[in-house]
This record gives sequence, C-alpha cells and structure tokens, in this order.
Amino acid sequence: MRRLLDGPAKYQLREAAELANMDTDSARRFWRAMGFPYIQDPESRLFTEYDVDVMRAHQDMVDLGRTDEDTQNSLVRAQSHLADRLVLWQYEALVEEAEARHGLDELSARYWVLDHIGDYEEFLIYQMKYAWRRHLASFLRRTEVELENLRAGNDVILLPRALGFVDLVAFTDRSGQLSPHQLVDFIQTFEFTCRDVISGLGARVVKMVGDAVLYIADDLATGAEAVAGIREALRATPSMPEVRASLVWGRVVSRFGDVFGPSVNLASRLCAIAPEGSIVVDRDTAEALRALDAHKYVLEENIGSELRGIGYIESARLTVMPDEE
Repeated sequence: MRRLLDGPAKYQLREAAELANMDTDSARRFWRAMGFPYIQDPESRLFTEYDVDVMRAHQDMVDLGRTDEDTQNSLVRAQSHLADRLVLWQYEALVEEAEARHGLDELSARYWVLDHIGDYEEFLIYQMKYAWRRHLASFLRRTEVELENLRAGNDVILLPRALGFVDLVAFTDRSGQLSPHQLVDFIQTFEFTCRDVISGLGARVVKMVGDAVLYIADDLATGAEAVAGIREALRATPSMPEVRASLVWGRVVSRFGDVFGPSVNLASRLCAIAPEGSIVVDRDTAEALRALDAHKYVLEENIGSELRGIGYIESARLTVMPDEE
C-alpha cells in the first residue's frame, strides 16, 4: 500500500491542504470528488506526499486560470468513478488468471493477487495510458467530423444518434439457478459479447446495467447492424437466454459519459414492451430505415402501445436481412 502511494499516510486534511496551497474546504471537496468517504475525524492522518503533490497540481490549474475548481472536481469525479470500476475489473481478471494458472481455489487466488499486484502495476499503468490516448484520438476524430458537418448552424448540443437497449429475458429466474461463480461467468459472457459486437461495428457501449446494455452509434445503419448482431451472437452462445431489444434514431445530450433525452427514454420503454427475441423500433425510426434500404430492413408493424411517461406510440419489429453474397 505504501509503495503504491509513495510513502505513509502522515498528514491531516488541514496539513495536506496547507502544503498543497489549498484551503481546507477545497481539499475536502477534492477528496469527496475522488469518491472517498467524508473525513469524520479531522485529526486522522490519511494523506501521503503523493496525495499532496496531486492536490498541489490540482490547485495550480485553478490558480493559473486554466480551469475553475468546479471543472477540476468534475474531471476528478469522472476519472475516479472509472478508476474504481477499473481496478475491480483488473483484480477479478487477475484472480481468474491465478486460479487457472496456479491451480488455486478462489480464496487462495485472491490472496495471491493481493501479494503480487505490484508485479503488474507498471504494465497496467502503461496499458491504461495507451487505452486513454487511443480513445481520446478516436473521439477527437469523430468530433471533428461532426462539427464540420454541423457548421451550417444546426444544433450541436442535441446530437443525432442511433441508440437502444438490449435486455436479457427472464434474467432474474436464470440468475437464481446459478452459483455466484457461474453468475459472474454468465454476466461476463453477456457483457463481453455485447462489447465485442458493438465495438467491432464502430458503435459504442454507453453503459452496462447488469442484464442490459445501452449502445449508441453515429448513424442508423450501424445501430441496426449492432443490435441485430448482438441478438445473433447471443443466440449462438450456449446457455444464453433470448433478448429483447430496441432501436431509436433521435437526438441526445451527452454528459458525464452518459446520454440523456427523450430518445433514450423512448428506447428504454420500447425495449420493455418488446416481445422475446425481437427488436422494436418506433414509427419515425421505421420510416428512416425504409428510406435507407427497404429490402435490407424488414419491418412488421406492431399494435400501438401506451408507454408510461411518453404516451401512445406506434412501433414495428425489425429484422435485418443479411447482405447478399
């Protein structure tokens, strides 16, 4: 622990703040943005030299006028949220590796990883830095193209996107039949399959929510290919139940790594009413798909539905026909 943090925890909040040229309230807000609990005892020594160095750099950005404190804390909050999930993922992956490679039971494997995590530290940092740079470059390319296309004065806040949900049918019943280890494998297979299909087609995963995935694509054709591809890939996966899914072409607001807006709500409601094994779209999306390719995108009209919080919606079931050889 000390090696990870470059030394022992020896400073109180007030002392760390003073050394970092921050006021105590700003230091407290920084700590909370990191996702750590409130400091109940102001006399407790929680902060290391490493913490002070980072806090000082944080404050320097504010003092130099490059960002304000709210922006800095927003960045810290985002990075910390992702880091919290990332370290858990890395730990579980290394535990599985230790079980398989060294023939250990699960408890022994977990202790083994705790003892040897330092062996992987340098590579994990290198890998994370590479992934961040690669994804930043990809994002900047997409954004540059998007802004060029919207220069004529169209709304750049509400972005036109294809999006939808894919939800496992009868997940609660299925999960109740599995041991904890089997449940982890089951969820992991679902998530990895979805991510593989979505990223392979140039779409993106917005978030995984246990037994569901919210995906997004820059164009409608990619969105349709993604949702149909997920359904077929999961059907080909042994012991994986059917899914229900939705696809909507609409405008969204992107914020804090998530997407918001009426189109997201509509996609969620359509997924909830989709029959087992089907992909449901709203009328506007159906018309847009027909305009793209009426032969490739086969649409079977559904009976209209009253959706909670949205109102009466006409929908259709989508089948994406394979490309002709």
